[in-house]
Amino acid sequence: MDTAELKASVIAKVEAQRRQLRNLSLKIHANPELGFQEVKAAAWLTQYLEKNGFAVERGICELETAFRGSYGKGKPAIALAAEYDALPHLGHACGHNLIAGGSVGAAVAAKVAIDRFGGSVQVIGTPAEELYGGKVLMVERGAFDSVDAAMMVHPGSHNAAVTPALACIAMEVEFFGRAAHSAGHPEAGINALEAMLLSFNAINSLRQHIKDKARIHGIITDGGKAANVVPDHSAGNFLVRAEDDAYLDELKEKVLDCFVGGATATGARLEYRWGKTRYAPLRNNMTLAKLFKQNMQSLGRRTPLSDPNRAFGSTDMGNVSQVVPGIHPGIAIVSPEVSHHSPEFALAACSDAGIEGMLDAAKAMAMTIVDLVASPETVAQVKREFGKKNG
Repeated sequence: MDTAELKASVIAKVEAQRRQLRNLSLKIHANPELGFQEVKAAAWLTQYLEKNGFAVERGICELETAFRGSYGKGKPAIALAAEYDALPHLGHACGHNLIAGGSVGAAVAAKVAIDRFGGSVQVIGTPAEELYGGKVLMVERGAFDSVDAAMMVHPGSHNAAVTPALACIAMEVEFFGRAAHSAGHPEAGINALEAMLLSFNAINSLRQHIKDKARIHGIITDGGKAANVVPDHSAGNFLVRAEDDAYLDELKEKVLDCFVGGATATGARLEYRWGKTRYAPLRNNMTLAKLFKQNMQSLGRRTPLSDPNRAFGSTDMGNVSQVVPGIHPGIAIVSPEVSHHSPEFALAACSDAGIEGMLDAAKAMAMTIVDLVASPETVAQVKREFGKKNG
């Protein structure tokens, strides 16, 4: 069986799973679970892999809802990352149910390529992409150490083989002031809310003078309890993003200065904590991306290498791409007017268009696995590119 015949076979293997993958992704969608709480999703995904001949390790990397499903032995070892956590209040408004279904579907379809050429395929279940960066912990704990390449496909509004993603870190901020009667003795108070508002205004001014792709955004989580009491406490959560790690470090100091200024102006005491988890920028392996592009286009999806209109976000797949060659392509399931993390996107993640996107993603990833296991030179080229950028 040549490569073309093998690719036709893996496409047929995905189609043969159509009903099961649809049901699996819709079941995850209907039962949204927040990061590190994805007990049902992890159970359903691992059960599906076991039924299809995969050896499953549960609770890897000291994370209850992380797992590894493996088929085959030896090199090359190709990993497909599965995400399955949901967003607070919005459910699967980022389509992680489709990411999970696509990755397990691709892995099961790719068994025929592993049987023909050798190597191995792994589905690495990665919890808590939203908010907590589960892959960051998994990279640190060695989940990808034995992997030669890693892939996943994210649903969105554009087909693209290359996805931009920003370095990102979270910040928690608190101001402590002094309560007083707002009308009777305002001079006795120290207004912690004013400190937060001044800091917000400083950040708004800073935004005019930061690099084009950098982002700063946040929310106030506590602004006081009663209008007639000077707030003695305020709190907020913020995210700082930049195109590279060096500029993120520089921007962190500028953002911190905004809060220090708010504290100085009001007399409130500032406490802050940078998040323990830091999302790295995404390094797209162009050799892998070109293979994926060709396979997507063979399915009838016009897929540029990159889309200049694609919005920037952050993903813990960036951390994976720093230690192993990787790609994080996008597949269109909605029009460009629909934003991620919206109720409309949550509906799209359980729509017919969403299911078709998931199946095409599975087919393209499975065909890319064929390209890799059938050609040691292609794997070597992937590694050479990664080594040059890593050197």
